[in-house]
Amino acid sequence: MTPAADTDDPAAMAASDPARARRELAADVRRDLRRDPKQLPAKHLYDALGLHLFEAICHLPWYKITRAEHALLARFAPAISASLRELAVIVELGCGSGTKLALLAEGLRGRDVTVRLVDVSATAIELTQRTLARLPNLAVVGHQESYGPGLRAAIAERPGRGSLLVLFLGSNIGNFHHADAEAFLRDIRRALHAGDALLLGADLVKPERELLLAYDDPLGLTAAFDKNVLRRVNDELGADFDLAAFEHRAVWNAAASRIEMHLVSRCAQEVRVPAAEIVVRFRAGESIWTESSYKYTPEGLVTMAGAAGFHCLEQWIEPDARCALMLFAVR
Repeated sequence: MTPAADTDDPAAMAASDPARARRELAADVRRDLRRDPKQLPAKHLYDALGLHLFEAICHLPWYKITRAEHALLARFAPAISASLRELAVIVELGCGSGTKLALLAEGLRGRDVTVRLVDVSATAIELTQRTLARLPNLAVVGHQESYGPGLRAAIAERPGRGSLLVLFLGSNIGNFHHADAEAFLRDIRRALHAGDALLLGADLVKPERELLLAYDDPLGLTAAFDKNVLRRVNDELGADFDLAAFEHRAVWNAAASRIEMHLVSRCAQEVRVPAAEIVVRFRAGESIWTESSYKYTPEGLVTMAGAAGFHCLEQWIEPDARCALMLFAVR
């Protein structure tokens, strides 16, 4: 698009071990549905069905960031490539379907580059590997990990020569609270060497009406994506959530500069989650906070990255969708 910015948890979403993934889901449900306000980590939205729903959302006319970022990458990939003449490794954090990475790779002018994909979703890694298969100059390796462990694993295997580019696109930086975003950028910087770079994609502040349409679309796809987490808890943990008893709601929190997604209980109700060993009581109008998406200004992004030890080489902004693509180098 998270209330808890725990995307960097080493145990996150071990999809190669379904039993472990269910245990983590149960632990998060047990902890976070007892909080005030109630919440669920946004990572649990992205199971196989959630990933496909999100891919569909990216095609909606109201959700412009994906198309805008594609346009920026298609236009400026040669300039990015020219800025990184010794590029040997690309590490993408959160690879999605690989279409944006393919646009960037096409601008490499046939250079041999190793691509390392870091994602908690096996489906995302497989989709990206298929997308990149048509580009013979790329060697593609998947790391089914959360961001921090995946980045460390990828960098540990870098060759002795050449520079490394980290991709963090799709405004995934917006899923972190500000303090966590700053800490995450510092972690990336500590892992990089002189000559390495970071390509960051971010959604910018725009009129409230545009933001609400993007996160509560008239076709109801975002509502289905949001409610899918309740379906998942039902299927995997034996819960008895009535999906019709919850309403998806998107709220623009101007003071915090973020969109919040909530699942709002339509009535007073009680939900049992046997595998998490809890019973959750809801008041009418009480919500589960499922995701946050922070919006930035270009100046704010440069300041935040600068505090982490990067300096801005290039900045490109798509004016209609208000989306930014920024190339940072290690200071």
